[in-house]
Amino acid sequence: MQEPEEKKIALELLETEQAYVNRLHLLDQVFYRELMKEAKTGKTVPEEVVKMIFSNISSIYQFHAEFFLPELRKRMEDWNRNPRIGDVIQKLAPFLKMYGEYVKNFDKAVELITAWSEKSPPFQELIADIQKRKVCANLTLQHHMLEPVQRIPRYELLLKDYVRKLPPQSPDRGDAEKALEMIFMVAKHSNAAIAEMERLQNLWVVYQRLGLEDDIVDPSNELIKEGPIQKISTRNNSTSEKYLFLFNNMLLYCVPKVIQVGAEFQVHLRMDVEGMKVRELKDTEFPHTFLVSGKQRTLELQARSGDEMNAWIK
Repeated sequence: MQEPEEKKIALELLETEQAYVNRLHLLDQVFYRELMKEAKTGKTVPEEVVKMIFSNISSIYQFHAEFFLPELRKRMEDWNRNPRIGDVIQKLAPFLKMYGEYVKNFDKAVELITAWSEKSPPFQELIADIQKRKVCANLTLQHHMLEPVQRIPRYELLLKDYVRKLPPQSPDRGDAEKALEMIFMVAKHSNAAIAEMERLQNLWVVYQRLGLEDDIVDPSNELIKEGPIQKISTRNNSTSEKYLFLFNNMLLYCVPKVIQVGAEFQVHLRMDVEGMKVRELKDTEFPHTFLVSGKQRTLELQARSGDEMNAWIK
């Protein structure tokens, strides 16, 4: 008799989980443990660096090896009597939030491996030595470290497939659909963690370009738009090159620095967005002009094109 489709997918979930636990074992029990042992001798790399590279991999490994894999295996052995995995995956889903920390840390971890491999030949040698072992299958540490980042999307795909192949009357339908919803939320949580990390990184770069002025550096700010602009001087009917940074709460009116050491811009004026008014000006001499008036002062600005002006006004 042909195995039902949903059972094949459940078996695939079990097989990939076994392979995944082996990979986590390699990361936690081989790479992490051996690098930590060497770090304690003080010859290769500080212990703190090793901890930063591997983030919370030990918790992830223990959860999968001691809880999820055994539960899944038990369930598949009993499949003919009780064909369901939805409830087990529901138990798994909340713990997958642990991945947020690992995923958020991933880019930094890879940078640390590169930097310390250059700084410390013994560190590089130890990693190369482990990578030569059969268990590594000719793949680098960085490659193995990518596995946990890719695992949650994999659960989502397998479970979607499983739900799709379930017969309408299956006793597992309700649980499996709920489990899929939970995994979907966790995947979103993990993606949100990556997006938040990227937002903060980009924000930090902007602050560096502005010279890290204390009253401007705030992690909750959101950069909405930036770009060059012409400031119109009504006094002598001329324009001068300026640069704007628009955040959710303030507009920074800046001057590009001639000597680019350190900061790229000097903040000339900071205007609160609250109470600010913006409108287009119909000026025949200076096309694409708009007026920004706030509590602090009013600026007459000229964009390079009509589209650019509209983008700023919007």
